[in-house]
Amino acid sequence: MSTPTRSGTGPSARAAEHAAGFADLLAAEWIKMRSLRSTYWVLVLSAVAAIAINVNAVHSDFPYIDQPRPLLPGEPPYTYDPLFHGLSSVASDLLALAAGAFGAITVFGEYATGMIRTTFAAVPDRRAVITAKVSLVAVITLALGATVSTASFFTTNAMLASRHVGLSIHDPGCLRAVASYALVIPVCALVGMAFGAVLRHATASIVAVVGILFILPLLFGGDRYRPLKEIGNHLPLAAQARLALNPDASTSLGAHPGTITGSWIALAVWALVSVIVAVSVVRRRDV
Repeated sequence: MSTPTRSGTGPSARAAEHAAGFADLLAAEWIKMRSLRSTYWVLVLSAVAAIAINVNAVHSDFPYIDQPRPLLPGEPPYTYDPLFHGLSSVASDLLALAAGAFGAITVFGEYATGMIRTTFAAVPDRRAVITAKVSLVAVITLALGATVSTASFFTTNAMLASRHVGLSIHDPGCLRAVASYALVIPVCALVGMAFGAVLRHATASIVAVVGILFILPLLFGGDRYRPLKEIGNHLPLAAQARLALNPDASTSLGAHPGTITGSWIALAVWALVSVIVAVSVVRRRDV
């Protein structure tokens, strides 16, 4: 006598029932990242340190704001720039380095431990796996950058309000500066992911991130050669610095300055190319 079977419980139906959706992949990647406690603490401590650096930079300027130095004959009055001091490059560099390292380790870490084989055995769709990883890294680092950016801006300008030199988010260039300060962090994280996917080695990936973010700009500085300066203007941290520049400040842009539109495009291109590289390499190379 044959045993009756329920409709829809064949192998194909069971495979469809257990097929991992994108939400499942995001949940799995979140569990992996959350389990890396050292990485989690590095991100948190980097954010706290970045805010502290910005707050301390403004607090240290109080004596100079209260008692400005005497002006030389013919020298224009000095105007304090809350954007330059409250959203400092030192803090953004620290956070960018932490984000780049975080992005790299989310990729090469799985290859180093061999967990990537288990992941692809459970979910053969490599593109979906790496897309989920990219999405989660971008969201985490964007939240981190937005937290540091907004906290630094509003805290430092609240401190400066008593000196009557603080800015509002509605003042020219402020919203753009806060947004670019936040957005450059996920861009650097995606750059780190691209290097992690290509190199698959801890030391090499971190060195590559440091090289592209901090060493390479040194080769494209100066105003003598315009093509070199144009390349330098479109590196991630240089583009962010141009977007964070106070339009009312007296800071000189030098020869061949970057443009606002070009800087936004540069950040978008760096992010897009990094994602394409990470997804393409993971899909095509053996584990």
